[in-house]
Amino acid sequence: MNWFFLILAGLLEVGGVIFLKLSEGFTKLKYTLILAAFMGSSFIFLSLSLREIPISIGYGIWTGIGAAGSVLLGMYIFNEPRNMKQLAFVGGIILSVVGLKLVS
Repeated sequence: MNWFFLILAGLLEVGGVIFLKLSEGFTKLKYTLILAAFMGSSFIFLSLSLREIPISIGYGIWTGIGAAGSVLLGMYIFNEPRNMKQLAFVGGIILSVVGLKLVS
């Protein structure tokens, strides 16, 4: 269950980052409130997962999911620039997350 909580926390972080962008510097109240809900939930699930998962592994995976997910969704949703080099480095983040899970 701890790994489920960790993955959920990472996905909620990605959602929070998307709503951070949509809040336009906290000037749009609706998106700011959604951002707070996503990030608050993300921290709650991260803290639940860290009861059993070492912080060195849990935090690394949480930030990796957040970083890779934010980059990929930014490219998809906001039509941000993309090229093969960027995608290769995002692939490296994803491989690192998988590697951390495999060695823990």
